[in-house]
Amino acid sequence: MVVIAICNWSRIETMRQAQRSTCPISTALELIGDRWTLLVIRDLMFAGKRHFREFLQSEESIASNVLADRLASLVEHGLVTRQGDPTHAQKAIYSLTEKGLDLLPVLIAMSAWTQKHDPKTRRPEAVGLIGRGPKSLRQLAAQLRRVHGID
Repeated sequence: MVVIAICNWSRIETMRQAQRSTCPISTALELIGDRWTLLVIRDLMFAGKRHFREFLQSEESIASNVLADRLASLVEHGLVTRQGDPTHAQKAIYSLTEKGLDLLPVLIAMSAWTQKHDPKTRRPEAVGLIGRGPKSLRQLAAQLRRVHGID
């Protein structure tokens, strides 16, 4: 009976993969479409957070098991790297990759859209972010590349 259940589960997984959409929006949502993933990226970009405990202190109160899962997924998919912290053997430092940094315009567009349609979300730092011109955004991206060691 157990063997049948395992075989059936394998068949179901194969069927799910075969039916996966090739729509680029659907594919992006599979990777970054949950509530927490983009908030981790946001904190890496705009809050200077690099350690697990720092992410836990965000106002959205992510659970530690959810955070661990999202960080592992981001590392697995190449949006973030994880390296040991030379100052503490039990800590890790998380950094954006070029692939992760490419989400900068996505986060800015989401912020602009939300601020336009929900005035309660107009925090000074968010308003300043969407008011930047292209040159300023290139400078921000260059600064993030330096901070995260992206060549």
